[in-house]
Amino acid sequence: TFEYDSGRDGYIDLMELKLMMEKLGAPQTHLGLKNMIKEVDEDFDGKLSFREFLLIFHKAAAGELEEDSGLLTLAKLSEIDVSIEGVKGAKNFFEAKVQALSSASKFEAEIKAEQDERKREEEERKHRRAAFRELKSAFTQ
Repeated sequence: TFEYDSGRDGYIDLMELKLMMEKLGAPQTHLGLKNMIKEVDEDFDGKLSFREFLLIFHKAAAGELEEDSGLLTLAKLSEIDVSIEGVKGAKNFFEAKVQALSSASKFEAEIKAEQDERKREEEERKHRRAAFRELKSAFTQ
């Protein structure tokens, strides 16, 4: 598996690809993302393995991708030329992107946890205030 794979499954799935394309400044539609994966998905599992990811760069270098293909955009924006950089360059890019996605996901999870904690504390305060008002009303009658 890839060292920085946020899902720890060795693949880039649809949502990870969506985030990757957004971070590269070339957001895609849901259908566009599915088509990107479909173009190189050799095992038809709906996600990109490292081998399939490399295939993007090989197809781009061989001129086998359509001009409007999201994969061609990905290959251009990644600034990786497999013929020059080799497999290692593409692997580094792949892992760096997955690491960035993983970091973003962890950050979002931390923010969500903090928000949930604040909500819980606010609910607790409301409950204590209500209990106090009830107790107070019992003494004032």
